[in-house]
Amino acid sequence: MLVHRKSVQLWEQLPQRVGLESAQQFYDHVAHTPGEPPKVNSSSYLRGKAGKPKFEGASRTIHDEISGAGRINYQFANAYTSGEHGDPHPVVFILTIDLSSH
Repeated sequence: MLVHRKSVQLWEQLPQRVGLESAQQFYDHVAHTPGEPPKVNSSSYLRGKAGKPKFEGASRTIHDEISGAGRINYQFANAYTSGEHGDPHPVVFILTIDLSSH
């Protein structure tokens, strides 16, 4: 899982802000089934420019409602390589984290 540098502090605060159970459910979801709807909470694909994949092979941006006070936007790729000689592996890119209420 890759977290954008601008979101690292919020990522580290996630369990304290949304609760350990909600944070763990999100971690498990993106680690195992990022392209499927979450078993708990809700998610949707963003429309328009904000939803476009950041690179070839990436998913559209997924907006996950982690709790009433948390929303996370991410993309995933099933076969990401970080370079010419890298081996393809699944990866999740955490693009934005919003821990304010609606």
